[in-house]
Amino acid sequence: MTKYSFPPLINHSSKILILGSLPGEESLKQVQYYAHPRNAFWKIMFTVFNEAYNEDYSLKCELLLKNHIALWDMVHSGIREGSLDSDIKNEIPNDIEGLLNEYQGISTILLNGKKAEAMYKRYFNQIPVHTITLPSTSPANARLNFEEKLSLWKEALSF
Repeated sequence: MTKYSFPPLINHSSKILILGSLPGEESLKQVQYYAHPRNAFWKIMFTVFNEAYNEDYSLKCELLLKNHIALWDMVHSGIREGSLDSDIKNEIPNDIEGLLNEYQGISTILLNGKKAEAMYKRYFNQIPVHTITLPSTSPANARLNFEEKLSLWKEALSF
């Protein structure tokens, strides 16, 4: 089944672009980035920016934008059953280069996981923007616990 990413969450004060792979089933169902309740992304963001966690999606988006962070995915469309990144096939990438041309304040890209990193290297490795690969915040990435993920994300977001 073909799945599609969401529009980017971005504004002209964005300095960091976080790129995931492709929204999972729960995210697609709720039309929200990182909607799976066990995905650590939003809890990490609220913790990094010393804010009380809130389930309200508009407040989650506001948290990123006020901290100069944009959010998007590597994949515009792709075929995938379920939510595993390893199952993404026939992907068509988003226009990351076009986005960076339009939002020239972005100086760093954070890649949320190894699949985002692999896709970035395949399609956009020629873009001269500082990139950092971070551990996936997905519950499928059980190699690291929350505190270990938080520590690495906090370090990357300390600008």
